[in-house]
Formats: sequence, C-alpha cells, structure tokens
Amino acid sequence: MKDTWTAQKIVRLSGMYWVGFALHSAVELDLFTTLESLGGTAEVDALAEALACDRRALGMLATTLSGMGLLSRDGGTVTLSAEAARFLSRRSDEYVGYLVRHLADAVDNWTGLTEAIRTGRRVNSSYASHTDDPEEREAFLLGMHNNAAPQARTVAEALDLEGRRRLMDLGGGPGTYAITFCQTNPDLDALIFDLPTTEPFATGLVREAGLAERIGFQGGDFFEDTLPGGCDVIWISQVLHCEPPGRVRYLVRKAAEALEPGGMLCVQEFALDNRHTGKPLHPAVFALNMLVGTEGGQSYTDDEIRAFFHDAGLQNVRALDLTLPQGCRVYIGDKPAS
Repeated sequence: MKDTWTAQKIVRLSGMYWVGFALHSAVELDLFTTLESLGGTAEVDALAEALACDRRALGMLATTLSGMGLLSRDGGTVTLSAEAARFLSRRSDEYVGYLVRHLADAVDNWTGLTEAIRTGRRVNSSYASHTDDPEEREAFLLGMHNNAAPQARTVAEALDLEGRRRLMDLGGGPGTYAITFCQTNPDLDALIFDLPTTEPFATGLVREAGLAERIGFQGGDFFEDTLPGGCDVIWISQVLHCEPPGRVRYLVRKAAEALEPGGMLCVQEFALDNRHTGKPLHPAVFALNMLVGTEGGQSYTDDEIRAFFHDAGLQNVRALDLTLPQGCRVYIGDKPAS
C-alpha cells in the first residue's frame, strides 16, 4: 500500500531527530543502567545526583523518555520500563547501547549530506572503524556486534557448511559471525582477519564464547596484505558497501584467489533492487550513510553483487533463500575444484 503523505507527516518526519537525540543523550549518560542500579524507580532529584546532571534539565529528558515509553514518570518519580531494562541497561545481555552510540557518532557526518550530494564526496568525517578515538571504535565494533548477533544465528542455520573445515571471517570486526558459525558447526575452525585495532574486541568475545582454541585472529589490511591460505570458506559481511566498485572487484577477486580449490565465498550485504525503486528502503538510505561516511562507498544492486562474483571466476552464484532485516542478502559462489 502506497504511503499517503500529508503536510503534518512531512513536518513530523523532518523533526524525528529530536527524539533520536534524546535517546542518544540518555545512552551517553548511561541513564538506564543507573536507574536500574537505583532499583528501577527513583526520584528525579536522586537520578540527577547519581548522573551528576542538572535537576531541571534531567527532568526535561526524563519527561521526554516517558513520552517515548522508555520510562514512566509520575510527578517527581521515574520508573524504568521493561524494554529499556532489556535493551538499554548495560546489565542486560541484550544491550544495544553500543549501536546507539555508533549512530550518535555518525551525526556529524550526516550534517554534511547536502554538500556531499553537491560534490559527490564526504565533507567532514572518518569512518568509525578506522578512528583513533577508542570510545568511537568501541561503539562501532560492539555496535556491529549488537546489530549482527540477532540474525547471525538465522544465517548460520541456513548456510550449509557441512564438511567445511576452516572459515575466514574477512573484515570480521568483533567476530560475531565466526563465533556463531563455529557454535553451529562443531567441526569448523575459524580465523578472523581484520585491522589490528579490532583484536581486543574480537578475542574478548571469542573467549567469552569459550572458542579460543578454535577461532584465531590475524591483524592486517585486506587490501594491502596477503590473505591467509588454507580456508575452504571465506565470509565477508557488510564490507563491500564501504568501497567503490573498483576496490570491491579487487577484494572479491583477492578473496576468491585465497580460497582453497572447491571453496566457497559468502558475502552478506544490504542489496538494492535492480531498478533502484528504493524498496526496501534501508539499502537506499544506507547508501547515503556511505556517501557521508566513506570515500566512494555505496550500496550495490543484486545484479552488481552477482557480477563481482562472476568477474572473480566463481561459479554457481546464488543467494540464500532467506528473509533478513533491512534488505540484507547472503550471496554464495563456488571456486572450481581444479
């Protein structure tokens, strides 16, 4: 059904960043964890004191969060909602605050969107995975873990790795997929290959999963350094969109060459539809995120992704018959056995 636009709906959409910013500030202050530590219910004055914030200003934020349904406020008392405790308290295993922080870190990039559209180049940003700021890097990498973890199990159960011995998670960041694939396939070992700055995050999560003997880490730049051999599966998740077409073509070919004969290359990406209709919406909006955040990154169409595989000499190129959030698709290509 086609959306019906009204003047009020357009104006409301243009101001949605107000509530987003309120959530960003609450997460940056760690308001939800603090309120839970106070028993889940507290006076605004006590919460403001615990957070070292101005009482009047924090009261405004608490009222807004109450209106959003993340808290409930009755006079001077605020209470944490069950959903906020589940997803926004650091005490929860389902905490998504790192991803919220990463999205907050990207705000400066988006303020340069109009100029980026005029010039075709980002204005004032560096992509968070390469930042020298340790807090931004933590937010990016653990935010990617937040984002990937819910669907990693779905992908791992659908991807047939029967008989495969060793998987390389290329550009694997915190190693979410390497961990999940190994949990799902007891005979599989894995190697996470990414920038050295990601190693503490990846090895920490691997240790937590009890997989340190099966999953290793090798630091390097996958454009500049030789890729390790001995892998019959290479998994590349949400990497291609960071790069322009020429570099993507080079990376896919390099990965294919590193595979063992008979090996399998798997790529997960937000895929645009071939006619650029903007449905689903997320890959289209994400292309703008790449415009303001990278040098030449973009979303790619289904046909373009398949062409990268064919250009690398891979055969039987296909996509998993799997419905994933945000227009995500998983593509597979086989390297000839000889």
